[in-house]
Amino acid sequence: MERSLKEQRKENIRQMILSEEYVPMKIREIAVFMSVSREDRPLLKEILDELVAEGVIELTARGKYVKPVNRTVTGTFIGHARGFGFVSSDETEEDIFIPAPYVNGAFHGDTVRVRVAPYVPEEGKRPEGMVLKILSRGTKTLIGTYLKESGFVVPDDSRLGRGIHIMAGKTMQASDADKVTVAITSYGEGRRKPEGKIIEILGNAMDPATDTLSVLRSLGIDETFPKAALEQAKEAARVFESGQGLENKGSKREDLRDWFTVTIDGEDARDLDDAVTLKKTEKDGVRYELGVHIADVSHYVTEDSALDIEARHRGTSVYLPDMVVPMLPGELSNGICSLNAGEDRLALSCIMTFDSRGNVTDHRITESVIHVDHRLSYTGVQAILDGHSHPEGETPAVVDLCFLMREAAAVLKERRRRRGSIEFDFPESKIKVDDRGYPVEIEPYLRTEATDLIEDFMLLANETVAEDYYWQELPFLYRVHEEPAPDRIRQLAVLLGNFGYHIKTGRDKLHPKEIQKLLFSLEGEPEEALISRLTLRTMSRARYAPESLGHFGLSADYYTHFTSPIRRYPDLQIHRIIKENLKGKLDEKRISHYEKILPDVARTSSELERRADQAEREVDKLKKVEYMQERIGSHYDGVISGITGRGFFVELPNTVEGFVPVEYLMDDYYLYDAENYCLTGDLHKRKYTLGQKIRIMVVSADKVLKTIEFAPEEEE
Repeated sequence: MERSLKEQRKENIRQMILSEEYVPMKIREIAVFMSVSREDRPLLKEILDELVAEGVIELTARGKYVKPVNRTVTGTFIGHARGFGFVSSDETEEDIFIPAPYVNGAFHGDTVRVRVAPYVPEEGKRPEGMVLKILSRGTKTLIGTYLKESGFVVPDDSRLGRGIHIMAGKTMQASDADKVTVAITSYGEGRRKPEGKIIEILGNAMDPATDTLSVLRSLGIDETFPKAALEQAKEAARVFESGQGLENKGSKREDLRDWFTVTIDGEDARDLDDAVTLKKTEKDGVRYELGVHIADVSHYVTEDSALDIEARHRGTSVYLPDMVVPMLPGELSNGICSLNAGEDRLALSCIMTFDSRGNVTDHRITESVIHVDHRLSYTGVQAILDGHSHPEGETPAVVDLCFLMREAAAVLKERRRRRGSIEFDFPESKIKVDDRGYPVEIEPYLRTEATDLIEDFMLLANETVAEDYYWQELPFLYRVHEEPAPDRIRQLAVLLGNFGYHIKTGRDKLHPKEIQKLLFSLEGEPEEALISRLTLRTMSRARYAPESLGHFGLSADYYTHFTSPIRRYPDLQIHRIIKENLKGKLDEKRISHYEKILPDVARTSSELERRADQAEREVDKLKKVEYMQERIGSHYDGVISGITGRGFFVELPNTVEGFVPVEYLMDDYYLYDAENYCLTGDLHKRKYTLGQKIRIMVVSADKVLKTIEFAPEEEE
């Protein structure tokens, strides 16, 4: 009987151990954790020893028991310059940390199988693992700088390792410090270095024109078009220019060429894909009739043609300081698809009527032919609105239209404000370069009333088209922006509290109106830019989806991208759907076709958009470093824009940001206060806080590391 009770207690404890997951613990800690009585602790030791012998649990060298988590996952290896890495996998919530000894030859971007370490990680730490097998290589080529004396290429991306050895005869006679493209021939085994051969010389690393090319190559963005796509574009232009391009051919295209139509863009814009018309009536109340006319790119770029395949592969145009990589060849993007003044053009028009409160009371979407009467610029329109003289204001009809657009845009803006639309106002960088690609001027690209009013019209068209096709229950692509994750909302609330600001949240829900109120309350405050950025980082990233999930930032239930088919593939895709629907060709077979392809179009378009954003950020960063290299020792006033334990960032009025390491703060020993985002001197209690104005001196600008360092003026 006594033996039976002991066996029963033993079995109960065994089951408790098997049902729990815990970090490495000693036997005393396990006993407390599992509430094992003192008299049963010898029994606990006996059970643990048996489970160790069975391989169910493990005993570490430090006398701690760990419960194995014997599982493998497949994911993407993310390298680090210091040799270790992480594996990102859909099978795990967190990335898996891979210590350097267990990388086992994996390269950044490889698809790998990983054995997860056999224990639950301690709180605040990621699970650890070991690469078991490399399933496929994610990096076949890389961009780097050739060092002739050593025969190595140092990758631009430090995550790809410290160097690739180039064998004799495989250098293409590259010179020292040339920026090159390398094809990897061996990934290295054991202590052997990876090897490769140079397949392209981009230019000298110090040549500013090489910067852009290097970034494009590293991200797989090709600035040239394949022959088939170019030939198709040239043929489309030839047909159009021969006079055949405007024939209706039974399409019942609406002729809007007698409508007074304008485009409004930057002076240097070449791909003009949207034009507007606007009328006002006051019969039975104020009514505005707004026509948003978008280049009918899908008329020339047919599904699965050479042009379509290439456009889908690119996803979007990429705009860089010294060049543009267009989604479509120039014959289309700058030619027959561009809504140039004085030319007849094919368009897809969304014509909307809205009242004095901005509510759309009627709309129609139609294939059209338009004629742009005037090309206006943001500068010219703003000058007209400000009452200044400008060549674009010499035509009375243009002046009248500008003031009517101001009035109508204000109505639409107020409607969005009432529902809680968020407007982040960050000055983007405007980088001017010379003929060599060298940056000669950097300044903030400021939004004006002129840029805002055309955006207001495009937003309305995008919302109207999205809602129309949502209620038709047809396959479509939407631009979605989901609400922030609950944990990010809580983090933001805590951060704002430290600055004396508050937002109302309800059960992890956040209405965009709360963010809107916060931004209004910050206007003119020293911490405005900083808190706005921190708030923006809380937001989810907008993406494309075949389902209408709403747009949190705009506080809109329905939203799409309809207005830029020259430079965005999703816009081009939905134009095809709209036109097939208008012509009555969207039958069950075509609906099934779109339902099948749209999820992949949404996913790849989102990925390619992120790639383009990355290219633009990287080139801007390099140009800013080049710009500041010529200004070492110069003094500037700036604002502290970020703080870490290693130092703080300072943003200058021209948008250039540099880092001040704590080593440059020589008057005291500074302690980092993470809760209040500040560095405080231990002896003198001097503080460096977010939003604080500071005068700095430029200390260094490193193109290899893409870093700029400042020092406080008094510590120079």
